[in-house]
Amino acid sequence: MCGIAGHVDLRRETGAEALAATAGLMAATLAHRGPDDSGIWADADCGVAFGHRRLAVIDLSEHGHQPMISADGRWCVTYNGEIYNYKDLRAELTGAGARLRGDSDTEVLVEGIARWGVRATVERCNGMFAFAAVDRSDRELWLARDRLGEKPLYYWASGQHFLFASETKALRANPRFTATIDPDVITLYLRHGYIPTPHSIFRGVSQLYPGALLRLSLRSNKSSIERYWSAREVAEAGSRDPLDAGAEIAADQLEALVSDSVRLRMVSDVPIGAFLSGGIDSSLVVALMQLAGDRPARTFTIGFEEAGYDEAADARRVADHLGTDHTELRISAADAMAVVPRLSRIYDEPFADSSQLPTVLVAELARAHVTVSLSGDGGDELFAGYSRYLINAGLWGRISRLPRATRLPAAALLRALPQSSYDVAARLAGRPAAGQFGHKVHKLAGMLRHGGPELVYRDLVSNLAQPSLLARSGFEAGSEFTRLGASVDLGTFVEQMMYLDTVSYLPDDILTKVDRAAMSVGLETRVPLLDHRLVEFAWRLPMDLKLRAGTGKWLLRQVLYRHVPRELVDRPKQGFALPLAAWLRGPLRHWADDLLAPDAVQSGGLLRHDAVTTLWGEHLSGNFDWSHRLWAVLMLQQWQDSTGCGR
Repeated sequence: MCGIAGHVDLRRETGAEALAATAGLMAATLAHRGPDDSGIWADADCGVAFGHRRLAVIDLSEHGHQPMISADGRWCVTYNGEIYNYKDLRAELTGAGARLRGDSDTEVLVEGIARWGVRATVERCNGMFAFAAVDRSDRELWLARDRLGEKPLYYWASGQHFLFASETKALRANPRFTATIDPDVITLYLRHGYIPTPHSIFRGVSQLYPGALLRLSLRSNKSSIERYWSAREVAEAGSRDPLDAGAEIAADQLEALVSDSVRLRMVSDVPIGAFLSGGIDSSLVVALMQLAGDRPARTFTIGFEEAGYDEAADARRVADHLGTDHTELRISAADAMAVVPRLSRIYDEPFADSSQLPTVLVAELARAHVTVSLSGDGGDELFAGYSRYLINAGLWGRISRLPRATRLPAAALLRALPQSSYDVAARLAGRPAAGQFGHKVHKLAGMLRHGGPELVYRDLVSNLAQPSLLARSGFEAGSEFTRLGASVDLGTFVEQMMYLDTVSYLPDDILTKVDRAAMSVGLETRVPLLDHRLVEFAWRLPMDLKLRAGTGKWLLRQVLYRHVPRELVDRPKQGFALPLAAWLRGPLRHWADDLLAPDAVQSGGLLRHDAVTTLWGEHLSGNFDWSHRLWAVLMLQQWQDSTGCGR
């Protein structure tokens, strides 16, 4: 796991020394991603310089140093990630006559590219990665990103220069880069609480899609993007060719796949452990990790002092049953809030999933003991684990039967009143969750208004259903929910929701949250449930093996019950929840007051200060819970303050 950066002078007017200097500036900002080693390589004839920061995990010797040049001198790569099946690929290369100097997966990657080409190599790789490779003979630059988007990769092009990096802070370190905030992305960010691929906070900066290759000719300066793996194609193919097997056989096949995925992700030359929440996904990963190892697995969890927000006891019971070497840290509100000033630096762009706070804390806990940690992410998206799937499918089933001529006027009527009016009415009626009632009514109006599942689901999962009310720019950039041809050929609304989460919420929220938190402390995270073989298998499972009798992740649970008693794990899904609403009215009040002050909001130039003031006042009254919307505003404001961008 590392940090990568690069500078391409498309006119080849910059000398190697100057190119190397700018690549070095860029890579230096990524030292947290790679604290063990650094490297720079430049080729003035190609106009290319690579920078690298290394977190040494496989082959800790100098043979793993990057950037790395192929034995024939034709290719150079700078690479972030892990190729879990690198030993199999290494055997294939040596069997074909290649002579490898070390035992790193980086060398397997560069020699594979030299022998098979970029696309054929990444198609062979089982792993998480983002890398750049330059062909010094054919004068081509390639960028690649792993299938599910576990590792980040940003790029920017002007008329003369092309830059890429693991994080945007590295782009900002290059004097050729102009950091201009894209106002159309702000509206998109306020809706979701994250910035969806391919966008970034900066105009002209893109994220490479998961499963994609970018190819840039250094002769013509023309570029193209192609997909070597498509979640959409996998989902549609699985839907057309469902697994024809009983539950027991399917469970056997699933267990074999997860076991092999865990085994591959345990290959490491440094200490390894796992996050354990006590939920279905992390418990299964740890159970199979315990079976595959020759010593007790190291497991880590954090617990909150606040009642109702603590899963530590659940995790401890699972750890005791499995016999892991378990480490638990109980934290206070003060511990969590001490992380707040660092969030904008850690997350690099505005990011508003408040579970980022405990994620940073558990990463810090694990890093004190290990260098690599396995994570249980991905199970909800692949095996229908979110309760919203069942709830929204039932609601949509009833609404979709209504004639459109009836739905549109009803939607307009529901939207005629602001959300606050519904909340006031609900409070007067004695509803305990009155602060969210208006939000739900407006979401219902969205379902009535839209005809297709993509926009319906977008409104259902929106942090803010009408983000233009807060953003100064009323235009909202496109996303996977809105782009032309986004609709996938899947049989049910549940499958549509699962697919949309897989290509949006999973990479842009969940995986971003874990990557930035872990890499901020030099911890590598690996996600066994996102092995592409397992993803492809999951999409072939009939829905009744995923969602049965109102229970999500049904088949995954059957596998887990073979290793952990169901009474230890069968409970409502909680997640990394925080008492955010109360914290904003209490210990975080002063911090939030400063960022939400009308002058501060107005000087940022991105938000409507009067709308923010109203939102903040209503939340402070205690009658409304706008904590998640306010958190998005606060993270944007803090990011602007820390970077100076747009100020």
